[in-house]
Amino acid sequence: MKTIVTNNKLVKERFEDKFNVIYIEDNHSYKPVLLKIRDLVHTGYKVLTHPLSGSVKPNETPYKSVIIEEGKTLDEDSVKIIELSIATLDKFQNMERTPNWTERVLDDFRVVDLDLMVCTIERLGHF
Repeated sequence: MKTIVTNNKLVKERFEDKFNVIYIEDNHSYKPVLLKIRDLVHTGYKVLTHPLSGSVKPNETPYKSVIIEEGKTLDEDSVKIIELSIATLDKFQNMERTPNWTERVLDDFRVVDLDLMVCTIERLGHF
């Protein structure tokens, strides 16, 4: 079964009936999402959607949703993808931290992340 790891409540609400959703409450950064994915990858999960997908820079949005799938063995490509994604997020955060956005702007970022998930899932044929 496919799993969505997210800190976006809109993604959780939209997909929790169709997917296993791991929801991480954090409105300030999506690093906890990436760390959870890394932990799961090291237990055999495979990353199906890239953690840095989309056109919003890692230090601009606090929201991220990623689809993963349970596997039987350690997937080296997934290890590389998630480790490089964490390093990239850290690099961007060190250059300039994510601003303390207003709730209106946070809502916009939630919608962007949700739209990315909807488009990806439709493209993959999971509706």
